[in-house]
Amino acid sequence: MQRLSQSPTDPAFVQDPYPFYHRARDAGDLFLWEDYGQVAAAGYAQVKRLLKDRRLGREMPPDLAPPVPERLQPFYDVEAHSMLELDPPRHTRLRGLVLRAFTSATVEAQRPALEALCARLISAFPSGPFDLHEAFCRPLPVITIATLLGVDTARAPDLLAWSNAMVGMYQAGRTPAMEEAAIAATRAFTAFLAEEIARRRATPSDDLLSHLIAAEEEGEKLSAAELTSTVILLLNAGHEATVHSLGNAVKLICEHDLAALASSTEDAPLLTEEVLRFAPPLHIFERIAREDFEVYGHELKRGQKISCLLAGANRDPAAYPNPDVFDPIRRGPSNMAFGAGLHFCVGAPLARLELQVALPALFAACPGLALAEAPRYAPVYHFHGLEKLVVTA
Repeated sequence: MQRLSQSPTDPAFVQDPYPFYHRARDAGDLFLWEDYGQVAAAGYAQVKRLLKDRRLGREMPPDLAPPVPERLQPFYDVEAHSMLELDPPRHTRLRGLVLRAFTSATVEAQRPALEALCARLISAFPSGPFDLHEAFCRPLPVITIATLLGVDTARAPDLLAWSNAMVGMYQAGRTPAMEEAAIAATRAFTAFLAEEIARRRATPSDDLLSHLIAAEEEGEKLSAAELTSTVILLLNAGHEATVHSLGNAVKLICEHDLAALASSTEDAPLLTEEVLRFAPPLHIFERIAREDFEVYGHELKRGQKISCLLAGANRDPAAYPNPDVFDPIRRGPSNMAFGAGLHFCVGAPLARLELQVALPALFAACPGLALAEAPRYAPVYHFHGLEKLVVTA
Protein backbone atom coordinates (compact mmCIF):
# COMPACT_ATOMS: atom_id res chain seq x y z
CA MET A 1 0.00 0.00 0.00
CA GLN A 2 1.39 3.39 -0.98
CA ARG A 3 1.79 6.13 1.62
CA LEU A 4 0.78 9.64 0.54
CA SER A 5 1.13 12.93 2.37
CA GLN A 6 -1.15 15.91 1.89
CA SER A 7 -2.12 18.41 4.58
CA PRO A 8 -5.90 19.07 4.47
CA THR A 9 -5.26 22.66 5.58
CA ASP A 10 -2.68 23.44 2.87
CA PRO A 11 -4.00 26.51 0.98
CA ALA A 12 -3.39 24.95 -2.45
CA PHE A 13 -5.27 21.79 -1.43
CA VAL A 14 -8.17 23.83 -0.02
CA GLN A 15 -8.61 25.58 -3.37
CA ASP A 16 -8.18 22.45 -5.50
CA PRO A 17 -8.01 19.05 -3.79
CA TYR A 18 -8.61 17.07 -6.98
CA PRO A 19 -4.97 16.61 -8.11
CA PHE A 20 -4.34 14.82 -4.81
CA TYR A 21 -7.43 12.67 -5.27
CA HIS A 22 -6.21 11.65 -8.73
CA ARG A 23 -2.80 10.81 -7.29
CA ALA A 24 -4.46 8.83 -4.50
CA ARG A 25 -6.62 6.87 -6.95
CA ASP A 26 -3.59 6.07 -9.08
CA ALA A 27 -1.87 4.69 -5.95
CA GLY A 28 -4.22 1.68 -5.93
CA ASP A 29 -7.47 0.51 -4.38
CA LEU A 30 -6.35 1.77 -0.96
CA PHE A 31 -3.61 4.12 0.23
CA LEU A 32 -2.37 5.39 3.59
CA TRP A 33 -3.08 9.09 4.09
CA GLU A 34 -0.17 9.89 6.38
CA ASP A 35 -1.57 13.20 7.63
CA TYR A 36 -4.57 11.34 9.08
CA GLY A 37 -2.78 8.08 9.81
CA GLN A 38 -5.66 6.32 8.07
CA VAL A 39 -6.26 3.97 5.22
CA ALA A 40 -8.36 5.65 2.52
CA ALA A 41 -10.00 4.96 -0.84
CA ALA A 42 -10.59 7.44 -3.67
CA GLY A 43 -11.98 5.28 -6.51
CA TYR A 44 -15.69 5.11 -7.33
CA ALA A 45 -16.01 1.32 -7.12
CA GLN A 46 -13.88 1.15 -3.98
CA VAL A 47 -15.75 3.92 -2.12
CA LYS A 48 -19.12 2.46 -3.04
CA ARG A 49 -18.07 -1.02 -1.92
CA LEU A 50 -16.70 0.22 1.41
CA LEU A 51 -19.77 2.34 2.19
CA LYS A 52 -22.01 -0.68 1.59
CA ASP A 53 -19.84 -3.14 3.55
CA ARG A 54 -21.72 -4.13 6.73
CA ARG A 55 -18.40 -4.96 8.41
CA LEU A 56 -17.75 -1.21 8.49
CA GLY A 57 -19.85 1.10 10.63
CA ARG A 58 -19.85 4.38 12.50
CA GLU A 59 -19.51 3.32 16.14
CA MET A 60 -16.15 2.77 17.76
CA PRO A 61 -16.22 -0.45 19.82
CA PRO A 62 -16.71 0.65 23.46
CA ASP A 63 -13.55 -1.10 24.65
CA LEU A 64 -11.49 0.82 22.07
CA ALA A 65 -13.17 4.24 22.33
CA PRO A 66 -10.90 6.97 23.72
CA PRO A 67 -12.28 8.89 26.71
CA VAL A 68 -14.19 12.07 25.91
CA PRO A 69 -12.73 15.18 27.58
CA GLU A 70 -15.20 16.45 30.15
CA ARG A 71 -15.38 19.89 28.55
CA LEU A 72 -16.56 18.31 25.26
CA GLN A 73 -19.11 15.97 26.84
CA PRO A 74 -22.22 18.07 25.96
CA PHE A 75 -21.43 17.81 22.26
CA TYR A 76 -20.81 14.08 22.37
CA ASP A 77 -23.94 13.54 24.48
CA VAL A 78 -25.90 14.80 21.48
CA GLU A 79 -23.78 12.74 19.05
CA ALA A 80 -24.52 9.61 21.12
CA HIS A 81 -28.14 9.68 19.89
CA SER A 82 -27.49 10.77 16.30
CA MET A 83 -28.35 8.09 13.74
CA LEU A 84 -25.38 9.30 11.68
CA GLU A 85 -23.08 7.98 14.42
CA LEU A 86 -24.91 4.70 15.14
CA ASP A 87 -24.89 1.16 13.77
CA PRO A 88 -27.72 -1.41 13.69
CA PRO A 89 -29.85 -2.18 15.54
CA ARG A 90 -30.13 1.35 17.00
CA HIS A 91 -29.49 2.97 13.63
CA THR A 92 -32.17 0.80 11.99
CA ARG A 93 -34.76 1.78 14.58
CA LEU A 94 -33.98 5.52 14.50
CA ARG A 95 -33.79 5.75 10.72
CA GLY A 96 -37.07 3.87 10.39
CA LEU A 97 -38.81 6.24 12.79
CA VAL A 98 -37.41 9.32 11.03
CA LEU A 99 -38.39 8.05 7.58
CA ARG A 100 -41.95 7.56 8.82
CA ALA A 101 -42.12 11.31 9.41
CA PHE A 102 -39.68 12.60 6.79
CA THR A 103 -41.40 11.11 3.73
CA SER A 104 -41.05 12.01 0.06
CA ALA A 105 -44.52 13.56 0.25
CA THR A 106 -43.43 15.68 3.22
CA VAL A 107 -40.43 16.93 1.24
CA GLU A 108 -42.35 17.59 -1.99
CA ALA A 109 -44.98 19.54 -0.02
CA GLN A 110 -42.27 22.13 0.67
CA ARG A 111 -42.02 23.13 -3.00
CA PRO A 112 -44.54 26.05 -2.94
CA ALA A 113 -43.01 27.52 0.24
CA LEU A 114 -39.53 27.09 -1.20
CA GLU A 115 -40.53 28.87 -4.43
CA ALA A 116 -42.03 31.73 -2.42
CA LEU A 117 -38.94 31.97 -0.23
CA CYS A 118 -36.66 32.15 -3.29
CA ALA A 119 -38.77 34.97 -4.74
CA ARG A 120 -38.68 36.88 -1.44
CA LEU A 121 -34.93 36.57 -1.02
CA ILE A 122 -34.26 37.53 -4.65
CA SER A 123 -36.53 40.58 -4.43
CA ALA A 124 -34.39 41.86 -1.55
CA PHE A 125 -31.09 41.71 -3.48
CA PRO A 126 -29.26 45.05 -3.27
CA SER A 127 -27.99 46.97 -6.26
CA GLY A 128 -24.29 46.72 -6.95
CA PRO A 129 -21.99 43.90 -5.87
CA PHE A 130 -23.17 41.80 -2.90
CA ASP A 131 -22.40 38.49 -1.21
CA LEU A 132 -24.88 35.94 -2.56
CA HIS A 133 -23.93 33.55 0.25
CA GLU A 134 -25.34 35.95 2.83
CA ALA A 135 -28.30 37.10 0.74
CA PHE A 136 -29.42 33.73 -0.65
CA CYS A 137 -27.33 30.59 -0.09
CA ARG A 138 -27.22 30.70 3.73
CA PRO A 139 -30.76 31.86 4.60
CA LEU A 140 -32.58 29.63 2.09
CA PRO A 141 -31.82 26.19 3.61
CA VAL A 142 -32.06 27.28 7.24
CA ILE A 143 -35.43 28.97 6.72
CA THR A 144 -36.61 25.93 4.73
CA ILE A 145 -35.72 23.43 7.45
CA ALA A 146 -37.15 25.72 10.15
CA THR A 147 -40.41 25.94 8.20
CA LEU A 148 -40.44 22.18 7.68
CA LEU A 149 -39.89 21.53 11.38
CA GLY A 150 -42.45 24.15 12.37
CA VAL A 151 -39.91 26.32 14.20
CA ASP A 152 -40.32 30.09 14.22
CA THR A 153 -38.33 31.31 11.22
CA ALA A 154 -37.44 34.46 13.17
CA ARG A 155 -35.02 32.18 15.03
CA ALA A 156 -33.23 31.30 11.77
CA PRO A 157 -30.18 33.46 12.63
CA ASP A 158 -29.78 31.56 15.91
CA LEU A 159 -30.15 28.19 14.18
CA LEU A 160 -27.61 29.27 11.59
CA ALA A 161 -25.09 30.38 14.20
CA TRP A 162 -25.50 27.20 16.26
CA SER A 163 -25.16 25.04 13.16
CA ASN A 164 -22.00 26.81 11.98
CA ALA A 165 -20.40 26.46 15.40
CA MET A 166 -21.26 22.78 15.84
CA VAL A 167 -20.02 21.62 12.44
CA GLY A 168 -16.65 23.13 13.34
CA MET A 169 -16.10 19.95 15.37
CA TYR A 170 -15.76 18.02 12.11
CA GLN A 171 -13.27 20.32 10.42
CA ALA A 172 -9.57 19.68 9.94
CA GLY A 173 -7.40 21.87 12.14
CA ARG A 174 -10.12 22.57 14.69
CA THR A 175 -8.94 24.73 17.59
CA PRO A 176 -9.85 24.99 21.29
CA ALA A 177 -11.76 28.18 20.46
CA MET A 178 -13.81 26.28 17.86
CA GLU A 179 -14.52 23.58 20.44
CA GLU A 180 -15.68 26.14 23.01
CA ALA A 181 -17.99 27.71 20.42
CA ALA A 182 -19.40 24.29 19.55
CA ILE A 183 -20.13 23.46 23.19
CA ALA A 184 -21.87 26.79 23.76
CA ALA A 185 -23.92 26.24 20.61
CA THR A 186 -24.81 22.70 21.69
CA ARG A 187 -26.10 23.93 25.06
CA ALA A 188 -28.14 26.72 23.48
CA PHE A 189 -29.54 24.51 20.72
CA THR A 190 -30.50 21.75 23.18
CA ALA A 191 -32.26 24.19 25.50
CA PHE A 192 -34.16 25.74 22.59
CA LEU A 193 -35.31 22.35 21.30
CA ALA A 194 -36.38 21.19 24.77
CA GLU A 195 -38.87 24.06 24.83
CA GLU A 196 -40.01 23.40 21.26
CA ILE A 197 -40.52 19.68 21.88
CA ALA A 198 -42.47 20.32 25.09
CA ARG A 199 -44.68 22.82 23.29
CA ARG A 200 -45.31 20.44 20.40
CA ARG A 201 -46.11 17.50 22.69
CA ALA A 202 -48.78 19.65 24.32
CA THR A 203 -50.10 21.08 21.04
CA PRO A 204 -49.23 18.97 17.99
CA SER A 205 -49.32 20.60 14.57
CA ASP A 206 -48.88 19.56 10.93
CA ASP A 207 -45.10 19.92 10.88
CA LEU A 208 -42.09 17.63 10.87
CA LEU A 209 -41.34 18.02 14.57
CA SER A 210 -44.88 16.94 15.48
CA HIS A 211 -44.63 14.03 13.03
CA LEU A 212 -41.31 12.97 14.56
CA ILE A 213 -42.88 13.04 18.02
CA ALA A 214 -45.81 10.96 16.77
CA ALA A 215 -43.74 8.47 14.74
CA GLU A 216 -44.01 5.00 16.22
CA GLU A 217 -42.70 1.56 15.24
CA GLU A 218 -43.63 -1.60 17.13
CA GLY A 219 -44.68 0.46 20.12
CA GLU A 220 -41.44 2.49 20.24
CA LYS A 221 -41.07 6.22 19.78
CA LEU A 222 -38.16 8.61 19.70
CA SER A 223 -37.00 9.61 23.19
CA ALA A 224 -36.47 13.27 24.06
CA ALA A 225 -32.70 12.87 23.62
CA GLU A 226 -33.19 11.10 20.27
CA LEU A 227 -35.59 13.79 19.09
CA THR A 228 -33.11 16.51 20.00
CA SER A 229 -30.22 14.77 18.25
CA THR A 230 -32.32 14.04 15.17
CA VAL A 231 -33.48 17.64 14.76
CA ILE A 232 -29.93 18.92 15.26
CA LEU A 233 -28.67 16.42 12.68
CA LEU A 234 -31.35 17.39 10.15
CA LEU A 235 -30.50 21.05 10.51
CA ASN A 236 -26.71 20.87 10.76
CA ALA A 237 -26.05 18.25 8.09
CA GLY A 238 -28.73 19.47 5.70
CA HIS A 239 -28.07 23.15 6.10
CA GLU A 240 -24.29 23.05 5.84
CA ALA A 241 -24.34 20.81 2.76
CA THR A 242 -26.99 22.85 0.92
CA VAL A 243 -25.24 26.17 1.55
CA HIS A 244 -22.04 24.81 0.01
CA SER A 245 -23.90 23.12 -2.85
CA LEU A 246 -25.76 26.30 -3.78
CA GLY A 247 -22.62 28.41 -3.68
CA ASN A 248 -20.61 25.87 -5.65
CA ALA A 249 -23.42 25.61 -8.21
CA VAL A 250 -23.67 29.36 -8.81
CA LYS A 251 -19.89 29.61 -9.16
CA LEU A 252 -19.85 26.86 -11.79
CA ILE A 253 -22.85 28.22 -13.70
CA CYS A 254 -21.35 31.72 -13.88
CA GLU A 255 -17.88 30.46 -14.82
CA HIS A 256 -19.30 28.32 -17.64
CA ASP A 257 -21.84 30.90 -18.89
CA LEU A 258 -24.77 28.57 -18.27
CA ALA A 259 -27.37 31.03 -16.98
CA ALA A 260 -29.88 30.18 -19.73
CA LEU A 261 -29.67 26.47 -19.04
CA ALA A 262 -29.76 27.01 -15.26
CA SER A 263 -33.01 29.01 -15.56
CA SER A 264 -34.79 25.94 -16.95
CA THR A 265 -36.74 23.81 -14.49
CA GLU A 266 -36.64 20.99 -17.05
CA ASP A 267 -32.82 20.90 -17.00
CA ALA A 268 -32.57 21.36 -13.22
CA PRO A 269 -32.40 17.66 -12.22
CA LEU A 270 -29.40 16.86 -14.44
CA LEU A 271 -27.68 20.14 -13.56
CA THR A 272 -28.17 19.41 -9.87
CA GLU A 273 -26.60 15.95 -10.15
CA GLU A 274 -23.60 17.30 -12.06
CA VAL A 275 -23.03 20.01 -9.44
CA LEU A 276 -23.16 17.37 -6.72
CA ARG A 277 -20.74 15.16 -8.66
CA PHE A 278 -18.30 17.87 -9.71
CA ALA A 279 -18.23 19.93 -6.49
CA PRO A 280 -19.80 17.94 -3.64
CA PRO A 281 -20.22 19.78 -0.32
CA LEU A 282 -18.69 16.98 1.77
CA HIS A 283 -15.49 15.23 0.72
CA ILE A 284 -15.04 12.42 3.26
CA PHE A 285 -17.21 9.85 4.98
CA GLU A 286 -15.34 7.95 7.67
CA ARG A 287 -16.05 4.33 8.61
CA ILE A 288 -14.84 2.08 11.46
CA ALA A 289 -14.11 -1.65 11.20
CA ARG A 290 -16.56 -3.63 13.33
CA GLU A 291 -14.34 -6.72 13.13
CA ASP A 292 -11.02 -7.86 11.73
CA PHE A 293 -11.27 -8.51 7.98
CA GLU A 294 -9.39 -8.22 4.72
CA VAL A 295 -10.37 -5.81 1.95
CA TYR A 296 -8.45 -5.13 -1.25
CA GLY A 297 -5.58 -7.21 0.12
CA HIS A 298 -5.29 -5.14 3.30
CA GLU A 299 -6.08 -6.44 6.79
CA LEU A 300 -8.28 -4.01 8.67
CA LYS A 301 -8.32 -4.38 12.45
CA ARG A 302 -11.42 -3.99 14.61
CA GLY A 303 -11.76 -0.32 15.56
CA GLN A 304 -9.53 0.88 12.70
CA LYS A 305 -10.83 3.90 10.77
CA ILE A 306 -10.96 4.14 7.00
CA SER A 307 -11.73 7.24 4.93
CA CYS A 308 -13.99 7.09 1.89
CA LEU A 309 -13.18 10.06 -0.36
CA LEU A 310 -16.56 10.93 -1.87
CA ALA A 311 -15.15 13.73 -4.00
CA GLY A 312 -12.39 11.45 -5.30
CA ALA A 313 -14.98 8.84 -6.29
CA ASN A 314 -16.97 11.52 -8.12
CA ARG A 315 -13.96 12.32 -10.32
CA ASP A 316 -13.03 8.73 -11.14
CA PRO A 317 -12.57 8.35 -14.94
CA ALA A 318 -13.60 4.70 -14.60
CA ALA A 319 -17.09 5.92 -13.65
CA TYR A 320 -17.30 9.26 -15.48
CA PRO A 321 -15.61 9.99 -18.83
CA ASN A 322 -13.67 13.28 -18.72
CA PRO A 323 -14.42 13.62 -15.00
CA ASP A 324 -12.74 17.03 -14.63
CA VAL A 325 -15.10 18.54 -17.20
CA PHE A 326 -18.27 20.15 -15.84
CA ASP A 327 -21.06 18.85 -18.09
CA PRO A 328 -24.53 20.05 -16.98
CA ILE A 329 -26.33 17.44 -19.10
CA ARG A 330 -24.10 14.52 -18.09
CA ARG A 331 -25.74 11.17 -17.49
CA GLY A 332 -23.98 8.46 -15.55
CA PRO A 333 -23.99 6.41 -12.36
CA SER A 334 -25.32 7.93 -9.15
CA ASN A 335 -22.76 10.27 -7.64
CA MET A 336 -21.38 9.73 -4.15
CA ALA A 337 -22.25 13.18 -2.75
CA PHE A 338 -24.80 11.70 -0.32
CA GLY A 339 -22.86 8.52 0.42
CA ALA A 340 -24.21 4.99 -0.04
CA GLY A 341 -25.38 2.05 1.99
CA LEU A 342 -27.02 2.15 5.43
CA HIS A 343 -25.98 5.75 6.06
CA PHE A 344 -27.10 7.21 2.73
CA CYS A 345 -28.16 10.76 3.57
CA VAL A 346 -31.77 10.83 4.76
CA GLY A 347 -31.99 14.49 3.74
CA ALA A 348 -30.91 13.91 0.13
CA PRO A 349 -34.43 14.41 -1.33
CA LEU A 350 -34.77 17.78 0.42
CA ALA A 351 -31.28 18.90 -0.67
CA ARG A 352 -32.05 17.98 -4.27
CA LEU A 353 -35.40 19.78 -4.15
CA GLU A 354 -33.75 22.93 -2.79
CA LEU A 355 -31.21 22.99 -5.62
CA GLN A 356 -33.77 22.13 -8.30
CA VAL A 357 -36.04 24.98 -7.17
CA ALA A 358 -33.45 27.59 -6.16
CA LEU A 359 -31.21 27.53 -9.23
CA PRO A 360 -33.95 28.06 -11.86
CA ALA A 361 -35.59 30.70 -9.65
CA LEU A 362 -32.30 32.57 -9.24
CA PHE A 363 -31.20 32.55 -12.89
CA ALA A 364 -34.68 33.16 -14.31
CA ALA A 365 -35.00 36.28 -12.14
CA CYS A 366 -31.35 37.33 -12.62
CA PRO A 367 -30.24 36.21 -16.10
CA GLY A 368 -27.27 38.58 -15.96
CA LEU A 369 -25.97 37.30 -12.63
CA ALA A 370 -22.18 37.48 -12.76
CA LEU A 371 -19.21 37.01 -10.47
CA ALA A 372 -17.86 40.33 -9.19
CA GLU A 373 -14.86 38.73 -7.46
CA ALA A 374 -12.99 35.48 -8.02
CA PRO A 375 -14.52 33.05 -5.46
CA ARG A 376 -12.23 31.25 -3.03
CA TYR A 377 -12.93 28.09 -1.08
CA ALA A 378 -12.95 28.32 2.71
CA PRO A 379 -10.60 26.21 4.88
CA VAL A 380 -13.42 24.04 6.24
CA TYR A 381 -12.32 20.56 5.12
CA HIS A 382 -13.96 17.91 5.21
CA PHE A 383 -16.54 20.31 3.78
CA HIS A 384 -15.89 22.13 0.53
CA GLY A 385 -17.57 25.48 0.09
CA LEU A 386 -16.85 29.12 -0.63
CA GLU A 387 -15.78 31.83 1.81
CA LYS A 388 -18.13 34.24 0.05
CA LEU A 389 -19.73 34.68 -3.34
CA VAL A 390 -19.66 38.30 -4.46
CA VAL A 391 -21.89 38.87 -7.51
CA THR A 392 -23.79 41.49 -9.43
CA ALA A 393 -27.37 40.78 -10.41
